[in-house]
Amino acid sequence: MTKRFTGASMAGTLGVLAMASWVGLGTAGAQGVTAALTPASLTVAPGAEFELELRVTQAGHVFNAFKAIVGYDTAALSLVPLSPTTLQQGTLMTGACQTFHRFGAGAGVDTLESSLLCSGVSLTGPGQIYRLRFRASNTPQTTTVRIVPGPRTQFIDGGLFVPQVTWTDASIGIGMPPAAVGDAVMPAALSLAVVPNPSHGSVVFAIGQGGSDSGSLTVRDVQGRVVRKLVPSELKIAWDGRHELGQPVPNGTYFATLEVGGRSTTIRFSLIH
Repeated sequence: MTKRFTGASMAGTLGVLAMASWVGLGTAGAQGVTAALTPASLTVAPGAEFELELRVTQAGHVFNAFKAIVGYDTAALSLVPLSPTTLQQGTLMTGACQTFHRFGAGAGVDTLESSLLCSGVSLTGPGQIYRLRFRASNTPQTTTVRIVPGPRTQFIDGGLFVPQVTWTDASIGIGMPPAAVGDAVMPAALSLAVVPNPSHGSVVFAIGQGGSDSGSLTVRDVQGRVVRKLVPSELKIAWDGRHELGQPVPNGTYFATLEVGGRSTTIRFSLIH
């Protein structure tokens, strides 16, 4: 029987399990994972160091691994890796059982990866799954730390992608109040669905009220390459199954990401011509 842990109740169970595959074909249930960089807005002094947490904000779909790409402006922020970098893992992950951890620092684009290595153990949240330390520049300005959406940013359950993941970015004010990201009043929850899934020939995206006013909708393939960019103007938007050059895309699995006001949600779907 699968053991599930929440942020308030976690127990360690050591076992041997190969690391979950990052390529999944599907998963049971439609419930997704909601995660955020917190605090959503923060004011820091020029040159100061500060931390952001990546948190699952509410109980949702179970998962036993995640991978995320974090992006930021290197003219405003510098990453300060913890030593050892395993200390960057959140307590929700490390409190459950033994973990596999990988951290890749880049030029303003860092890769976070953490997986549970215990047989039959999964998580629902809420709780902290990662922490990052930054140093602010000496120039007063506002900037954003964001989760880069797409197939390389996913929660995993037993080797299968969680069907829908919603992220919220963080806004940082260096020596001044930050721009509003995540704290603004939202008219409705951000949501995206494909009806039907799999789709044949063309795809209809159903967008929740929170994403109908402004934003972008990007379709990517499993390698993360942009296939088509769409501009939502209604609660339903059709895609003809063709890439930007007008040719039909191959049959297969694709990812659609809706981005609105510092939040994003990504879903996986299949297209058959």
